[in-house]
Amino acid sequence: MEIQKTDVIIVGFGPVSAVLALNLAKKGHHITIFERWTQRYHLPRAICIDHEMRRMLLTLGLEKPLESIIQPGQLYQWVNADWKELITIDWTKESISGGSEVNFIHQPSFEKLIDEELRKLSNVDIHLGYEVVEVSQDEHHAQVVCKNLETDQLEEYSARFVVGADGANSLVRQSIDADWFNKGFAADWLVVDIIPHGDASHNIPKEAIQHCNPERPTTIAPAGIHDGAYLRRWEFMRLPHESVEDIENEVKVWELLKPWVTPDQATLIRFKLYSFKSLISQKWRQDHILIAGDAAHVMPPFMGQGMCAGFRDAWNLTWKISGVLNGDYESNILDTYFEERSPHVNDVIELSMFLGKIICVSDQQEAQQRDQAFFDGLVPPMPDFPELTQGILAQHPLFNPQQLAGKLSPHAYLQCGEQTRRLDDLIAGHFSLLTIQAIAEDVRIPEGLVVVDLLDKQSSDRTQFIVNFMQQHHIQAMLIRPDFYIFGAVEQRQQIGDLIEYFEETMQQYRTSADYALA
Repeated sequence: MEIQKTDVIIVGFGPVSAVLALNLAKKGHHITIFERWTQRYHLPRAICIDHEMRRMLLTLGLEKPLESIIQPGQLYQWVNADWKELITIDWTKESISGGSEVNFIHQPSFEKLIDEELRKLSNVDIHLGYEVVEVSQDEHHAQVVCKNLETDQLEEYSARFVVGADGANSLVRQSIDADWFNKGFAADWLVVDIIPHGDASHNIPKEAIQHCNPERPTTIAPAGIHDGAYLRRWEFMRLPHESVEDIENEVKVWELLKPWVTPDQATLIRFKLYSFKSLISQKWRQDHILIAGDAAHVMPPFMGQGMCAGFRDAWNLTWKISGVLNGDYESNILDTYFEERSPHVNDVIELSMFLGKIICVSDQQEAQQRDQAFFDGLVPPMPDFPELTQGILAQHPLFNPQQLAGKLSPHAYLQCGEQTRRLDDLIAGHFSLLTIQAIAEDVRIPEGLVVVDLLDKQSSDRTQFIVNFMQQHHIQAMLIRPDFYIFGAVEQRQQIGDLIEYFEETMQQYRTSADYALA
């Protein structure tokens, strides 16, 4: 068999794979994708992207098409059987990335959008109807053997890296002998998507709601926009006494929907029973082989973070893999992928489980005790959304004031001459230094470090948002990673040179040239 070569092979063609491929391809790398199915799954599954992932997608030039398929989030309300408030999460407030905290999305429309972008690129090869049957590697490359399911012909490909984004039953994960760690959450939920007709809207809550009713724990949420129609989702927990057959049928679906909508008021798009689990792989990389998305972690959906977590994997991997392929970094920088992403996603799973344990209560007495604990203020507050805690971050307290390292940096629109530009478009893919103080003339700037002097951008209201952030945290400069997380910051102007020097020392272990020096 002739071995065909490429830069990166991605196994699977779900949304995480597509976003990773688009990120890497736009950086100039040749990407080859294999997917055993010839058509994308046409029904909605994930319905949320948060502000951080929307921000990432906008850097790929998707702002206008993306806005046509998403709905900004409203309130996320958790109520008991009597519709009394237990928890309310405000998704309407302005996020650090700009826009609402959460957006609801129609996944097939999103996948079509990404697919169209990928097919515009000559350095992306998409092989549908190809099943990867073997994954291996040698000292320098990884290889896959795949079968053309139409002809049964075997083909072999070689790449610097293989990334498995091939789902929870990942062959790629199995190839690196990575075991699941089961965090213990399990529940079966019936997921239902509908398109309401005009006369049904007044009965359907506009907000996302978790109805913590022990008689039938229920989720109600927006589900994005498709061809101008606003979809809605219901999720119903399967009760202990029910079989799969009892609940997974159309008659039962309409019976469950009856309090809100009837068959003459809506079009039923689909219904499917899913098992919500909490799993995390104990290994995400072995040399040239890596995993991402559901191949690396599976979580309950109560924070809407399943697909977002996979996108974060892709965002973290992109700048590191690209840096290795470009010869800027040694491959050891990929060790930080697991180091950074695994604790973060573990915390997101814990947060999803925290919420899942509130709603997944089918015992009346237990539900009453839960409700009373909320009303009496005895339930601990919901944990903050996780941040990066390990990896390529400033560890020295001088460069980590107020524990800023690992937090997501603020985004703004900058006034650049006569043009208004997104800050992220200026700094995406690079390390960057944002300052509100002039840098001393004797401070040497490393090659490749983008410097943004916010003193020159004061005419933009949104620029002031970043300045306010820095002033609130009493910092004069912050160094931002390519994925928009804060590497480190300093409180005084004269420390800016020290921060840059500390950053260079940190990155030296990953540089390809031992004599890399300040320009």
